[in-house]
Amino acid sequence: MNWLSPPRVRSALRIASALLGLGVTGLLLATLWPEPDRVAQGAPLSADQPETLAPLPEAPVTVLVIGLDADRLGAASNQAAPEGPANADALLMLRIASKEPLQVLQIPTELGVRLPGEKDPGSLAQLWRRGGVSLVSDAIRDIVGLDAGDPKRYVVMPRAALRRLVDGLGDVDVVLGQSYQREDKTQGFNVNLQAGRQRLNGVQAEQLVRHLPDPKHLSQRRQRQTIFVEAVIQQVKAPSGIGTIADLVDQLDGEVETNLSRSEQLSLAAAIIASPEPVAVSRLPLAERAGEQVLRQIRPGSSLPLWPQP
Repeated sequence: MNWLSPPRVRSALRIASALLGLGVTGLLLATLWPEPDRVAQGAPLSADQPETLAPLPEAPVTVLVIGLDADRLGAASNQAAPEGPANADALLMLRIASKEPLQVLQIPTELGVRLPGEKDPGSLAQLWRRGGVSLVSDAIRDIVGLDAGDPKRYVVMPRAALRRLVDGLGDVDVVLGQSYQREDKTQGFNVNLQAGRQRLNGVQAEQLVRHLPDPKHLSQRRQRQTIFVEAVIQQVKAPSGIGTIADLVDQLDGEVETNLSRSEQLSLAAAIIASPEPVAVSRLPLAERAGEQVLRQIRPGSSLPLWPQP
């Protein structure tokens, strides 16, 4: 039979076109709806290796972490000062890779942002109550100069989840350069932390990261949050850390909001444990504060991206 006859050629072209169409459709779907992070296949490992939690991610993964000033997800009030709907009280981006130091970017919550159609700017912190993860993520993408669609992964953590995280890890060790005491009866919130080496439980860790005697001292609070983040990472990397991670992920389920699957969370935890030291903490370049203003701006002349790829 002549396979090059016109009817057979037309049939072959139709089949090829259909296959090509399926391939293009699959590519578009993969672009619009990213697959879960790919993980490498590994051989059997000993129990003390991080890969026993889950296979390590094949490529760096960027995660936006939003710390809320409300005690729980969906709380009607943040029970903070000023009282009202929840705000983003801390904003971090993590770039996690098993063979590179963990990258942490602190994003000032007091950055001034003006939404389209609005005359006056508001703080980045207040965008959470206006549009949740989507709006906060879009604003950060524009400010930092990230690629379209980044960051693809996020974790939203209220205060109760932060306490459970620390208690689940078995407390965290910090070294404080000064003591902090404060009593806020309106919030039912007390701070009593002593200078020197301290081992903090969940309640004390919350005191450290929330302490803010003056709204203009947010940069000092970020320094304390850096101390806390580094302490948590060290506790995760400790020999006892691997054994607590899986249970901790289960405990936090329902207390945090995230688009990371359980297997992805375990994979990223394994990558953090395997990542070399030291942790690299970056901060955005801010313009000098003018007078008593609370809202801040990015330093003029700063070129994008403000957090370049390593």
